[in-house]
Amino acid sequence: MLCLGLRPANELKTFLSPRAAKPAAADFHWLDNLGDAHLEEARKQGAGLIEFCERFETVELWADPEPNAQLQLVWLLDQLRPNADVASKTALIQTDTRIGGHPPTDWAEQRLRAVPVRKDHLETATAAWSSWRAPTPVAWFDLLARDLTALPHLRNTVIALLEELPARATGLGATETRMLELLAAGYVHPYDLFPGQQKPSDRRTFGYWQVGELLDGLAHGPVPAICGPRRRPLR
Repeated sequence: MLCLGLRPANELKTFLSPRAAKPAAADFHWLDNLGDAHLEEARKQGAGLIEFCERFETVELWADPEPNAQLQLVWLLDQLRPNADVASKTALIQTDTRIGGHPPTDWAEQRLRAVPVRKDHLETATAAWSSWRAPTPVAWFDLLARDLTALPHLRNTVIALLEELPARATGLGATETRMLELLAAGYVHPYDLFPGQQKPSDRRTFGYWQVGELLDGLAHGPVPAICGPRRRPLR
C-alpha cells in the first residue's frame, strides 16, 4: 500500500516515470513487486505508466471505495490530466466493495459498466489531490463544499480522513477511539481491534500496518492509553 500523503512530490513523480538506466538503490517504481508475467517486458524496459498505457487501445482504472484507494485514484487521474491521448481512452470502474474481497469470476458475472473519463473526473481529481497535499487540512475540508459526484466515493473519503484528525478533547483520531471502545467492550485480542470483513471494527480508513502503528502508539506514548502490547527488543 502506497502512503501517498507521506511521499515527497519528486518521489511520486519518479514512481510513475520511466525508470533510469541505473536507478538509485532507494528508487521505487510502479512496476516493482508486480508478479504478473505479462508485465515482464515493460519491467525490463523500465516503462513509465503513461508510456505503458499508450500501447493499448483502452485503459480501465478499477478503484475500491476505501480511502487509500480513492487517494490513489485521484493521484492517477491528476497524472493523466496533462496526457490527453491516454486520458481520452481511459475508463473508470468504481466498486462499492473491496475488489480483492471477491474472486475475478464474481466481477466478470456482474459486468460492471466502465465510465469514460471526462473533464469533471479530471478536474475533481486535481482539486482533491491538491487539497490532500496542502500543508493544512483546510483545503481538504473545503472539498465538502464542492460537487464531488464525478467520483462517488470521494466525499466519504474526505469525511473519513477528516475524522482521523486529533479530537480536541482527547487528541485521538476516529480509528484510535474505536479501538479503545472495543477494548472497553471486552475485545482484548489485537486481532479484534483491526478492521476487516465480519470483524467488530468497521473503520477501514487505514491499512493493516498503519493500524498497527496506531495501536503501538496507544500503548507506548508518553501517557499510554492501553497496556499489553510489547515491543520486540532490537537485536
